[in-house]
Amino acid sequence: MTIGPASAPGVAHPGTELTRSSGLTRYRRTLWLLTRRDLKVRYSTSVLGYVWSVLDPLLMAGIYFLVFTVIFRREVGEEPYIVFLLTGLLPWTWFNGVLSDSTTAYSKEAKLIRSTTIPRTIWIARIVLSKGIEFTLSLPVVVIFILVALAAGTPITVGWGILLLPVAMVLQAALAFGIGLIVAPVVVFFRDIERAVKLLLRVGFYATPVVYGITDLHDTGLETIASLNPLAGIIGLYRAGLFPAQLEWWSVLLSVVVTAVVLTTGALVYRRTLRSVLKEL
Repeated sequence: MTIGPASAPGVAHPGTELTRSSGLTRYRRTLWLLTRRDLKVRYSTSVLGYVWSVLDPLLMAGIYFLVFTVIFRREVGEEPYIVFLLTGLLPWTWFNGVLSDSTTAYSKEAKLIRSTTIPRTIWIARIVLSKGIEFTLSLPVVVIFILVALAAGTPITVGWGILLLPVAMVLQAALAFGIGLIVAPVVVFFRDIERAVKLLLRVGFYATPVVYGITDLHDTGLETIASLNPLAGIIGLYRAGLFPAQLEWWSVLLSVVVTAVVLTTGALVYRRTLRSVLKEL
């Protein structure tokens, strides 16, 4: 697969590279080819194919559903709880996958990255896109459980907030891309960051309103602190169509601000480290 002209030996100037990277649209075919390659490699030897993309969050949802509805008395979330869980777990799975793969985004493709002139930002963007496609393909699972809940007599209404789903996806993609721009180059110099990211993701899961909602924190004094996590507002957007009480606009505003800061920081880190990264690979 040809993804771009080979560059001459040496390292491109960071400023030139960043200017070139402003045209991700110019290289959208390359981005799509890399994304398709990722998906094909992941599922080429798999019989169940994309089912594996939803199996992990589905299994986790089943475990938490059992714990909070059978073993312990549940005081968080809304009914139907399994749908509530999935509307948080599926976005988290996308986010978790992007950050985990970003730690090896450059090292796994070192030779190709050094020998092509395409923007190195594409190596992060293709992870965001491929994981985003998997997330999109997992959404029918939520629909299935909504139908099951309705059949079981559990009232559930799809409101206007469902129109915010694309907004949530774009905001999450931007956040994940910005963090990826920071993580990918830093790991090249400090390999321990890879393990640190995995550890932080474990902690981050419980610091993110996945098994609970942002409204469950109203009486704890932790709501403001929890909302500094940009995923809090984003998950509120995902849940807005089914659980409107979970949508708090001030939390969403914080998510937008933090995402903008992360994107800006990511661009700066990328620009300042590019030359050193290409030498290190």
